[in-house]
Amino acid sequence: MNDILDRLAAQLELRKTADPASSYVAKLYAKGLDAILKKIGEEATETVMAAKDGNADKIIYEVADLWFHTLVLLAQQELQPAQVLAELERRFGLSGLEEKASRSD
Repeated sequence: MNDILDRLAAQLELRKTADPASSYVAKLYAKGLDAILKKIGEEATETVMAAKDGNADKIIYEVADLWFHTLVLLAQQELQPAQVLAELERRFGLSGLEEKASRSD
C-alpha cells in the first residue's frame, strides 16, 4: 500500500524542477511554503465539512486531497513519507496518553 506513497513522493520530487506553467505542483512549489500551507488548511477544512455531511465517497475524496497536499509539504521540506510511516510505526501499540507523555516538548 505504501508503494503509492513512494511513487507520489518520486513524482513530487520531479515537479520541483518543472516549469510552474506546466504543473500544478510546480506552481505550488514556486509560490512557496505559505501557499502550500494554505492549501493544506483548505483541504483540512473540506475534509471536516465532508465528514459532517457523512458522505463516504466525499470523505475519501477530500482525505485524498489532504494527504496529497501534505505529501507536497513533505517534499518541499526535504522529508519523505517513509519518515512519517516510521513515526506511526513507533507509536503503534502505545496509548495516546503514553505517547503524549513521552514527548519532550
